[in-house]
Amino acid sequence: MDEMGYQLVAATLRLMGSLPGPVRRKIAGIMGRLWFGLDARHRNIALQNLHQAFSREKSKKTIRELARECFQNLSEILFEIGWSLNQTPESLSRFITVRGLSHYRNAVNRKKGVLLLTLHLGNWELLSGVAAMAKIPVHVLYRPLDISAFDLFFRRFRSRFGARLIPTARSMRKILRALRRKEAVAVLLDQNVDWYEGPFLEFFGKRACTNQGLALMALTTEAPVVPVYLVRNGDRFIAEFLEEIPLIRTGDRRKDLEENTRRYNRVLEAAILRFPSQWLWVHQRWKTRPFCPWPRQTD
Repeated sequence: MDEMGYQLVAATLRLMGSLPGPVRRKIAGIMGRLWFGLDARHRNIALQNLHQAFSREKSKKTIRELARECFQNLSEILFEIGWSLNQTPESLSRFITVRGLSHYRNAVNRKKGVLLLTLHLGNWELLSGVAAMAKIPVHVLYRPLDISAFDLFFRRFRSRFGARLIPTARSMRKILRALRRKEAVAVLLDQNVDWYEGPFLEFFGKRACTNQGLALMALTTEAPVVPVYLVRNGDRFIAEFLEEIPLIRTGDRRKDLEENTRRYNRVLEAAILRFPSQWLWVHQRWKTRPFCPWPRQTD
């Protein structure tokens, strides 16, 4: 049954991706506007999140337009996934410009593996193709999807160029093994987590519960943390590796976890500010609220 569902999902996306680029983008724009108009729940989440981030500097009209563009971005992702099913790493390189790869290469020369910090920006699903283009042996930390057919599709899609997937549950041993082999582990750090998974740290002016796992990995292994993201630029894409984020050690474990995680948040926030219409504003980033499990908060 899962295989049949997978085949249906793959065939549908492949058909969507077979359309000429201008047609894909036009239909995606229409779909995004319809989605924005019909899906009141996610529209309200996006508007609330954008208001939280930009109410002091952007008008309600501009915020509403950004929310609409967010839905259009998500629609384009579906068409681009279908399009990329027929691509190879070599053919993808004609459409994706990679910048800052030297930051990754400098980090990997430390021979401790590399932790790649990323987020749901632009079309993050194409980053596994970027890793293949750059010959980066990468493991991707992921949370299984609830619908089994979609989960099967995305597991196969994300691993088709050689990326290995690590489910988030009980993942530490596999992560440590990958880093010992001097390989890269990619972590998406821009989603809400439960209160026991990390501290509440400022994100766009409001405390957001942030997973401390990346900081824990970095402190345990001393693997360098290098941010990377992929954004849309017209009918092409730009994948950008940023400078390594220096590791902070004070001798106070909780303080170190909080301060390093805070630095990761700042990098993600800066990336979103550069490309606000391409982030996943429909996600409830501030859903978990603080209630004292972390008494020493120093935002």
